[in-house]
Amino acid sequence: MKGVLFFKSKPKATPADLVRQTRDLLSHVNSAPNTFQSQSQSKRQVNMINTIGKLLEDLKLILYGDSDTQPVASACAQLTEEFFREDTLCLLIICLPKLKLETRKDATLLVSNLLRQKVRSRFIACDYLEQNLELIDVLVGGYENNGMEITALHYGSMLRDCIRHQDLARHVLESKLMMKKFFDYVQVARYEVAADATETFKQLLTRHKSTVAEFLSKNYDWFFVEYNSKLLQSPNYLTRREAVKLLGEMLMHRSNSDVMLQYVSSRDNLRIFMNLLRDSSKIIQVDALRIFKLFAANENKTPEIVGILVANRNKLLQLLFAELKIDNNGDPQLQADKAQVVKDIFALDVKVKA
Repeated sequence: MKGVLFFKSKPKATPADLVRQTRDLLSHVNSAPNTFQSQSQSKRQVNMINTIGKLLEDLKLILYGDSDTQPVASACAQLTEEFFREDTLCLLIICLPKLKLETRKDATLLVSNLLRQKVRSRFIACDYLEQNLELIDVLVGGYENNGMEITALHYGSMLRDCIRHQDLARHVLESKLMMKKFFDYVQVARYEVAADATETFKQLLTRHKSTVAEFLSKNYDWFFVEYNSKLLQSPNYLTRREAVKLLGEMLMHRSNSDVMLQYVSSRDNLRIFMNLLRDSSKIIQVDALRIFKLFAANENKTPEIVGILVANRNKLLQLLFAELKIDNNGDPQLQADKAQVVKDIFALDVKVKA
């Protein structure tokens, strides 16, 4: 029929095409000056950032699906392979502060999913990161400037997804410099950043039991000096509360039994927990009692530990009976812990008299 024109529809971009387009734009954004988000942005720069946002939305849709579509395994694999074929992840992490808030959120979800994607039975994201460990350093450094909350929380979320993989967690644990910084990160002025850093710190010290046990054994001296002085004796209530709770979780796990015995053989550690039993917070007192029980129950107490417990016997019993009151409807295990501590203290007194 004359006069009728037929137009071919534009072919739909493949997952690999979307990744390549994203990588190209991120490369341009990365090369732009640091004033990229200032009022002097050019129209072209604004368009690039907006386009990156749309591309990440499309990539997220492929990986997560929506109410109408489910993720397709072959498309997810193609996307994942292309994403880690070159330095797309590196560019995304570096450019994150220059992106819009919703785009940063999509980027965080995208990275979280990619770290869980298997291609031919391998976590290729983990393989890539093991060859580019400096990216883990960048994510940890996201907590460095607590004024940069816009990126600290996103970097923190990405970091926790990374350390789900044992080798990546080991990289952080084996860096004394990075681990020491966490004692400051968990106490930064901005509550949201401090809370995020605290959660990351907790996962580093509890997720991979064998790796954590090895770390604590090799780094016992400096680690617990920092832990005691900066966290357990912090003037900040939230810091003390989280520190006592986390320490209990570490010491009471069977993989850390040797570390626990070493910890409860220290008179300085004992004195810290005798003070924590008198903390103004009932929550801290209760969590401190669970750890103090380990000092009292240790069958191989040093003479110094025995001497301190006996010398403070009356004060401790007064505290346990009169001040540290546990409701009848409270935790039965906690009541049992209190009874056991009292029994152990009485037994020490009998042994000394004998």
